Amino acid sequence: MSKLDPKIPGGPLADKWTNHKNHMNLVSPNNRDKIDIIVVGTGLAGGSAASTLAEQGYNVKAFCYQDSPRRAHSIAAQGGINAAKNYQGDGDSTYRLFYDTIKGGDYRSREANVYRLAEVSANIIDQCVAQGVPFGREYGGQLDNRSFGGVQVKRTFYAKGQTGQQLLLGAYSAMSRQIGKGRIKMYNRHEMMELVIVDGKARGIIARNLVTGEIERHSAHAVVIASGGYGNVYFLSTNAMGSNVSAAWKIHKKGAYFANPCFVQIHPTCIPVHGTQQSKLTLMSESLRNSGRIWVPKNIEDAEAIRAGKLRPENIAPENRDYYLERRYPAFGNLVPRDVASRAAKERCDAGYGIENNDTKEGVFLDFSTEILKKGTEAALEKNIHNPTPQQIYDLGKAWIEEKYGNLFVMYEKITGENPYVTPMKIYPAVHYTMGGVWVDYNLQSTIPGCFVIGEANFSDHGANRLGASALMQGLADGYFVLPYTIADYLAADIRTGPISTETPDFAEAENEIKKKVEFFINNNGEHSVDHFHKKLGHIMWNKVGMGRTPEGLREAIAEIEQVRKEFWQNVKVPGTANEMNQELEKAFRVADFLELGQLMAIDALNRQESCGGHFRWDHATPEGEAERDDEHYKFVSTWEYNGSDINQEVLHKEDLIYENIEVKTRSYK
Repeated sequence: MSKLDPKIPGGPLADKWTNHKNHMNLVSPNNRDKIDIIVVGTGLAGGSAASTLAEQGYNVKAFCYQDSPRRAHSIAAQGGINAAKNYQGDGDSTYRLFYDTIKGGDYRSREANVYRLAEVSANIIDQCVAQGVPFGREYGGQLDNRSFGGVQVKRTFYAKGQTGQQLLLGAYSAMSRQIGKGRIKMYNRHEMMELVIVDGKARGIIARNLVTGEIERHSAHAVVIASGGYGNVYFLSTNAMGSNVSAAWKIHKKGAYFANPCFVQIHPTCIPVHGTQQSKLTLMSESLRNSGRIWVPKNIEDAEAIRAGKLRPENIAPENRDYYLERRYPAFGNLVPRDVASRAAKERCDAGYGIENNDTKEGVFLDFSTEILKKGTEAALEKNIHNPTPQQIYDLGKAWIEEKYGNLFVMYEKITGENPYVTPMKIYPAVHYTMGGVWVDYNLQSTIPGCFVIGEANFSDHGANRLGASALMQGLADGYFVLPYTIADYLAADIRTGPISTETPDFAEAENEIKKKVEFFINNNGEHSVDHFHKKLGHIMWNKVGMGRTPEGLREAIAEIEQVRKEFWQNVKVPGTANEMNQELEKAFRVADFLELGQLMAIDALNRQESCGGHFRWDHATPEGEAERDDEHYKFVSTWEYNGSDINQEVLHKEDLIYENIEVKTRSYK
């Protein structure tokens, strides 16, 4: 029997999850303290899973490479979290959230998983409110909602521009309670280096203490990977600089299949690259597209004047501005999905209308003047100010914007030195989220028994493009409301197993392999830093496996990455020693994994001869430049099996996507 069994329950779509839960095996409360569970990663997915499993009575060991779970990259999410509560009474429902997610992912996600995500979404909000998350509220006290890209309803709950931070603090408070009770043993500044498999099951990990350099063995009855996405394969991305693929890639090399690696999301509202020495990009929240209008000059000479610093954008008359998203996609306008908005920005900049004076002349404007005028006029009427002056309208409108998005505007001004209330923000697409990840079945279990993968680290819910505000939704859904059920079904057979010993040949072999690699990096007499190779990889990935892909470019990328890999292992230099905090050594392990993953991403992109969502092939585009899917030949999940150090030899397995409840059709946001 093939390992690639998605284990989708039978029956009507709306009943699958309920019926599945009703027939799962359980671990009784008095047996749960006999079970150990390792959770790698303590962001929203890992933090919610660790706290929930510990609350249920399991012994949890949680690992994070940061100094505290509060540092997880989930903290950077700004705009909000989706849930189908229909507080606005504007037609939202579980089915509509399900449909929007499937459509937004360009019909490349698994129907049953997405419906379950939509179904449990409403519970997340109640859970987080109970934890004290300070969601924005309307005048009457009801939780407020705003719109995000790819939808025509308001379903996004938010806490100003700090939603990820507030949700993470809620999960962290729940974790802290369990740490205090001794049910969670927290390993800060520890990085997973290897998965240990005993008798065909995941039974532990090898970890490195990042402060002392000590290599440690940790055992458990099951291992949960919640380590986030792999956007940093591009070097420049909106991810935290420490974000990496290593935990997911280690289990891939031990037998976990990796799905859809080429599905990468380019976020349309990032502050543009300003120079070749930059190491991190900053995201401006998608929520700003609720109030901002995206444009470039209609006249190419105006764009040239702006780039030269001879013309201010606020001095260009509205009739001389090209609001290109509103022009091309009138039904959704500035709230089209991220992949659509990103490609449209690239098209305008490629045509010469970019407004940023950087190496590539890439940038567009996100302008709030219309919203300031509109909200200022409304506020004046509410205050019975008749015939308000332009200054009064501006002040009132600015106050409204400030209340909704104030911290984002402060952040932008600190980074760029420009006042976005007056001068439109400069934005341009950048690598943000990865829809691909470790393949999991309906129970969130990988092809390795006992190894579960949740949140952005798995592939399951977003298809070829993620809708905004759905990352937080998936992470918390997996951790709070899905994994605690499905992992119990697996662990029910382990209540008589007893503690897993770390004094076995399997643990010793895994530990020795890591020690050998540490020794190699420390003693290799190379000439170039780890970042030297990471930047070379990122340059190849962005130019040839980025927003627009061609067969020729992908073939070149595969060969070029392979060459960079060879150079890396021959010529990398890691200063310092192994028995201390050594960030260059940490990066060396991570970049080694990125180099292998990058090659697989290019192979996957070359194999998928269609355009869908974030995967855009110029040889599969409509005359208007829109994505052209091939449902007859590519309506499947590309799932790759590791087959040795030559990444070209990875084996492709296909999970066919079957849609019984929706009509598969060409996406249109016009």
